[in-house]
Amino acid sequence: MKKTSILLGALAMLMFSACNNIGFKKTKSGLEYKIFEGEKGEKLEHGDFAKFEYRLTYKDSLVMNTYDFMPAFDQVDSVGRYHDFSEIMTQLKVGDSAVVIQNFDTLQKSSQFGVPPFMKKGDKLQATLKILAVFKNKNGKSSRDWAVEAYKAEIDKFKAKEMAAIEKYLSLKKITATNVNNSVYVQIEQEGAGKRADSGQLVGIKYNGYNFEGKYFDSNIDTAKQSAPHGLDTFFFVSKTEGAIQGMLDGIVAFKKGSKGKMFIPSSMAYGPQGMPPAIKPNEHLIFDIEVVEVKDLPKNPQPNMPVPPGGNQ
Repeated sequence: MKKTSILLGALAMLMFSACNNIGFKKTKSGLEYKIFEGEKGEKLEHGDFAKFEYRLTYKDSLVMNTYDFMPAFDQVDSVGRYHDFSEIMTQLKVGDSAVVIQNFDTLQKSSQFGVPPFMKKGDKLQATLKILAVFKNKNGKSSRDWAVEAYKAEIDKFKAKEMAAIEKYLSLKKITATNVNNSVYVQIEQEGAGKRADSGQLVGIKYNGYNFEGKYFDSNIDTAKQSAPHGLDTFFFVSKTEGAIQGMLDGIVAFKKGSKGKMFIPSSMAYGPQGMPPAIKPNEHLIFDIEVVEVKDLPKNPQPNMPVPPGGNQ
């Protein structure tokens, strides 16, 4: 409780300062920023990799929050990306925090990544970040190698946390499910008699997708359960390979043609910290009711741009 209170108090201080633009400076691109110095940690230098927490807000809405996911990693550049927090990285040390404000007009003119679709003329995006660690070339290993090692450790830690959350949900609901590929839980409600949906097979399914609170976000069975209107055609993808979110690609191998069941997919195997607003919140675990209606060998000349439901990866 004490740790949470301190964190919220610090964020409140940063937000208050940002709202009033007290003591803010500007980069050459017009990025507004203010640095809050922490204890005397190592300085970030060109070529280093930094590990940091990051919170992005738009008006009163939270766009991204790594505190609920896992720390972010980025390479320190001597200049940084245009009109982006990376512009000030070389001014920071481990333990420092900062508030940065991006302006719509500047992003529209010059950003290589464009402007988020929800922003309008005159709008601003605000980010708060805190530097947790820096990785440098040392002991015969590059800064990148050290960062990759740390990143993998964070992935493993977060994945274990997510799987524990799903296991708790299954236990509370008294659902018996099997862990498949250490990435998704599957409950087979009706075993099919057809071909198994092994890796590389073209699989066609009917599905309803919803969150752990029971709110539907998509379906190719019932249009009333769709957050974005589309047809009710069978959804096809290639098992373990492409055409759907990672959790579905992994979990489908437990099914045969004719099988019916559920997939319980952690957010890291679905839409992660970005979510799919407004239908799917950041870091939201998902459930799919599915029926496998087709399993067959992949055509030798598959059609490009196979249909993908809202949120599916191309």
